[in-house]
Amino acid sequence: MLIAFNKPYGVLCQFTDRSPAPRRTLADFGLPAGVYPAGRLDFDSEGLLLLTDDGALAHRLTDPRHKQPKTYWVQVEGAPGEAQLQRLREGVPLADGPTRPARVRRLAPPALWPREPPVRFRKTVPDAWLELVLREGRNRQVRRMTAAVGLPTLRLVRVAIGPHRLDGLAPGQWRRLDGRAPASA
Repeated sequence: MLIAFNKPYGVLCQFTDRSPAPRRTLADFGLPAGVYPAGRLDFDSEGLLLLTDDGALAHRLTDPRHKQPKTYWVQVEGAPGEAQLQRLREGVPLADGPTRPARVRRLAPPALWPREPPVRFRKTVPDAWLELVLREGRNRQVRRMTAAVGLPTLRLVRVAIGPHRLDGLAPGQWRRLDGRAPASA
């Protein structure tokens, strides 16, 4: 079974939380029993998360050797210059080593759902949207890459993993991708 889930902002990519002040988890969304995330998406990131009950499929989706492209829409603080975009395209040196080259382009502000809490707005500081496509998945990689080129991330939404896309799923909604009828949520 393969599930596409639109993970809302402020939700952990796990089914339990043992912290003293429990946070929202995947268990809050009526997902089918026996599935687990194929990869991760940070607590403060949103968008496509794939879940499966098939370990081999999870491996194919997440192992960097299989080079599944992951597409992100990133709202950044600042006005990206061509030199900054080129640095992202070539790969950025980070504390844990250089990143692989990324595909990046400017993006018109996408039609997305409102985020709660909303992204801070400052009249004196411009912001912009980028589409960034990676073929690796390090911890907080997109945020670290944009910060390294002087464009701090304000909002991060993953819209695709390989051929799988959000395609109209609202935050907190999920659908099966394997062609079987969906279970009731």
